[in-house]
Amino acid sequence: MDLAVVWFFLVGFFFIGYFVLDGFDFGVGMALPFLGRDDTDRRLVINTIGPIWDLNETWVIVAGATMFAAFPEWYATLFSGFYLVFLAILLALILRGVSFEYRHQRPELAWKKRFDRMIVIGSAVPAFLWGLVFANVVRGLPLDAGFNFTGSVVDLFTPYALLGGVTTLLLFFTHGVIFISLKTDGPIRARARALASRAGLLTIVVAAAFLVWTTVSFGTVVSGILSAFAAVTLIAAYLANLRGAERWSFALMASTIAVAVLSLFASLFPDVLPATNDAAHSLTVSNASSSAYTLTIMSWVAVVFVPLILLYQGFTYWVFRKRLSRASITGEHEEAGSAESTGGGSGFGAAGGPASSLT
Repeated sequence: MDLAVVWFFLVGFFFIGYFVLDGFDFGVGMALPFLGRDDTDRRLVINTIGPIWDLNETWVIVAGATMFAAFPEWYATLFSGFYLVFLAILLALILRGVSFEYRHQRPELAWKKRFDRMIVIGSAVPAFLWGLVFANVVRGLPLDAGFNFTGSVVDLFTPYALLGGVTTLLLFFTHGVIFISLKTDGPIRARARALASRAGLLTIVVAAAFLVWTTVSFGTVVSGILSAFAAVTLIAAYLANLRGAERWSFALMASTIAVAVLSLFASLFPDVLPATNDAAHSLTVSNASSSAYTLTIMSWVAVVFVPLILLYQGFTYWVFRKRLSRASITGEHEEAGSAESTGGGSGFGAAGGPASSLT
């Protein structure tokens, strides 16, 4: 198989990893005001992603770097055309990361609530904008002969792109709430399951509308089959949550996001960015890719490092696999005070060791 084709789907693989993993991080952040009735609840919600959120976020760096190395023309057109949108995503991610680190630095509730609001904003903005970006990529953009975007930022906010943004926002929200029910115990676990049921219904309706629009207007036979499979797994995730099968519900929700993103890449192929004004200006897998020599070197690097990344990610999730409860957070608070008094501590109180933060 042509290496350019292989790397097109490898770029898709890294974006799938990012949306599946950081997707539930966004959902956890957005769920904070819905599930956190007091500060202990909110700490409990945040600690479900305490040891893993920054590791999940690294997938977007790998995806962007891979796109830059394998498809420099695609990277240049995309980042120049979406620079304001990507800047908003970057600022939101910084806002979220800073809030995780600073909310515990002072005991006043008003201080913590300010950072809680920033966590919600820092989670909702990228969850919406990533959907808007990928909807525009599938729909295509006006490009000139040099593959430069000739529209304005206003042109990116079409009804189809806005629906794409709302779809990813709801998918990530439901994904995150299901993750909270999987990682917690006690009353908050029950509240998370109930919230996932309510959010799941709305998510099914909106996601179905977006997938049908995508398949009818831009899809292929393969992408249509993948979209149908994503719809089935989304409904199955909803039913599994109703039955209290949290592991199945989370796995099916992750499958839904993975297959939905794969269907978008299948819709694109063999283009990587269609031109809406002139098909001759479209960026394709062939005219956007690096040289065969570069792709060969990248392939050998990927053969060595991708398995290592997956093993490390799996090991991290295994170490921090246990459920959290309010009691474990209270015990963590005492350890946090001790750590801070000696100059230690972290962004999640006493987070760090598996016994203190995720047990």
